[in-house]
Amino acid sequence: MQTAPLHIVLVEPEIPPNTGSIARLCGATDAVLDLVHPLGFSTDDKHLKRAGLDYWPHVNIQHWQNFEEFLEQHDERKLFFFTTKSERPYYQATFHPGDSLVFGRETKGLPEETLALYPDRCYTIPMTNPHIRSLNLAMSAGIVLYEALRQVQSR
Repeated sequence: MQTAPLHIVLVEPEIPPNTGSIARLCGATDAVLDLVHPLGFSTDDKHLKRAGLDYWPHVNIQHWQNFEEFLEQHDERKLFFFTTKSERPYYQATFHPGDSLVFGRETKGLPEETLALYPDRCYTIPMTNPHIRSLNLAMSAGIVLYEALRQVQSR
């Protein structure tokens, strides 16, 4: 049975190896990678290519001029925002085919205005050590994507 793919949305990513690793993750799972500009690097950057290896032709990548354009084109009920500024763990979300998993910049996360607009759509990856501020973006995307895939495939 064919279902709509899940999406990983990177809002203004800054670190090429993170985006390359996430592109590889998307290719391996048939998820779509949505890149929201401006990017902190060129998509032909050698570090980006190295992290994605030779998988780039097999990754469905969509580019968006800015976050506003992305939001205007998507149903907010299909958006899930991931931030350290939420108390709700990601595994409490109910994911469906076609959902978009939205992650912010490595250094700043998602815009505060976005989090304020969608407080009921914000989730976090719980961490028990108070000395660790956040997880690597690629690791975070993998954790959440595989939970979403588990839920979608178990229905």
